[in-house]
Amino acid sequence: MKIFRLTLAAALLTAGTLAATSAQAQAPLKIGYTDVQYVLSQMPESKQIESDLKAYNTQLENQLKSKTSELETKYKAYQAGEATMTDVVKADKQKELQNMQQSIQEFQQSAQQSLQQKQQTLLKPALDKLQKNIDLVADENGFTYVFNSDGGGSPLLLHAPKDGDISDLVLKKMGITPGANAPVVRQPTPATNATPAPSKAPATKTKTKTK
Repeated sequence: MKIFRLTLAAALLTAGTLAATSAQAQAPLKIGYTDVQYVLSQMPESKQIESDLKAYNTQLENQLKSKTSELETKYKAYQAGEATMTDVVKADKQKELQNMQQSIQEFQQSAQQSLQQKQQTLLKPALDKLQKNIDLVADENGFTYVFNSDGGGSPLLLHAPKDGDISDLVLKKMGITPGANAPVVRQPTPATNATPAPSKAPATKTKTKTK
């Protein structure tokens, strides 16, 4: 999944259009479109966003690995001493292991949400800058509406003339020289998938009394 896809629809192009000015309302309808992913990938901010997001994801991965390692250590200790444990101690150790495993599962879920929130926070300044420059280009060139042609597999435009693409104009407005083969910033693998699932804690055994 590309790094920018999660916030485009809500944060950038509301309803896929830009509001027309009163002057434009009197002029012939002029529609333009831009590939938002293409423009974002060429903005210098994209490299810093990718770097910051990877660093944050690494922090989450390290925390998960630490928790998993602690669980593995305690489980091995449990296995080594299980034969000499009383039923009360054994039940207590099993409960401890089960609680630790549950804590890891909850951390995995919260880490995923935290990574998404971090991504949105890092993207917001770049998205705001892009929206501002789209507005400027649209006003200066008389576009009544501008659509996003990057639909993530379901394009909003199935056909459009090349002269309606204002992507390069937006880049130039920001002082960026358009490039034909800009790298695409991708989302790092979430911490929830970075570490194998910990060993399952043993289930608590119930002793059956013999009459």
